[in-house]
Amino acid sequence: MARGLVTVFGGSGFIGRYVVQRLARAGWQVRVAVRRPNEALFLKTSGDVGQVTPVAANIRDDRSVAAAVAGADAVINLVGILYASGKQSFDAVQAKGAARIAAVAKAAGAKRFIQISAIGADPASDSAYARSKAEGEQAVKLAFANATILRPSIVFGPEDDFFNRFARMAMMSPALPLIGGGHTRFQPVYVADVADAVARALEDDGTMGKTYELGGPRSYTFRALMDMLLKEIGRCRLLVPLPFALATLKASFLQLLPIKLLTVDQVRLLKRDNVVGANALGFKDLGLTPTALEAILPSYLDQYRPLGYYNRA
Repeated sequence: MARGLVTVFGGSGFIGRYVVQRLARAGWQVRVAVRRPNEALFLKTSGDVGQVTPVAANIRDDRSVAAAVAGADAVINLVGILYASGKQSFDAVQAKGAARIAAVAKAAGAKRFIQISAIGADPASDSAYARSKAEGEQAVKLAFANATILRPSIVFGPEDDFFNRFARMAMMSPALPLIGGGHTRFQPVYVADVADAVARALEDDGTMGKTYELGGPRSYTFRALMDMLLKEIGRCRLLVPLPFALATLKASFLQLLPIKLLTVDQVRLLKRDNVVGANALGFKDLGLTPTALEAILPSYLDQYRPLGYYNRA
């Protein structure tokens, strides 16, 4: 049974593709709002003919956002960046972009709005990423008082930019850096679980106006995650502690490269744990059970293993 029309901004990205698939299976008509619709054509197979439609939208432009949300019953904003580049600044994308989408969606008559933020969003943070996420949340709530905010920890899955990135590094380098000694804690969350949380929030009016933090069943130090990764791909590499001061210095040069391996802002983020708050609403409150990292990680790391290797543990 059709549930209505939902516009998903950033629907062709890592999390977005899972959200689109999940919503299509649930019977929603899905409009995928992206800068380059031709790169989102693969999502049309997520549902029946005509159920998923990519459209062009630039979140820095009122008119294209208005066209993308016209007639939508619900709007989901998944747009985010890991580092700033040119016009794609944290403020333009994660603060002002979120504000524009929410305000235009409200004016267009949308009944529901879901904003994907991040654990660690904080207006007082010294990280521009975390500040812009918090500013985006505040702007969304100002425009859409009953918006639902979802804050995931590090999201993992076959297309992720975390485990895949470090696995590639392990294939080329004899050592991996442990920024700040590798003591920062994370609570990795499976991308399909995040998509389920989006769908549950959209379908349950009891989630309106609330904020949920999404983390997996366990938290790990950065060192523990690297140990797990190396064991899984069968690579023996040195794990070298890198003090924050030295990491900041290295990042000041690395962030100038075309492919930004590390930025100063990312080093700042690593100074704080990225785990679900003690009193925060989470998966349990959505009626969902998150998937363990150990159950998924082995399934997508084959390409990084030496020929003939398999983890016997």
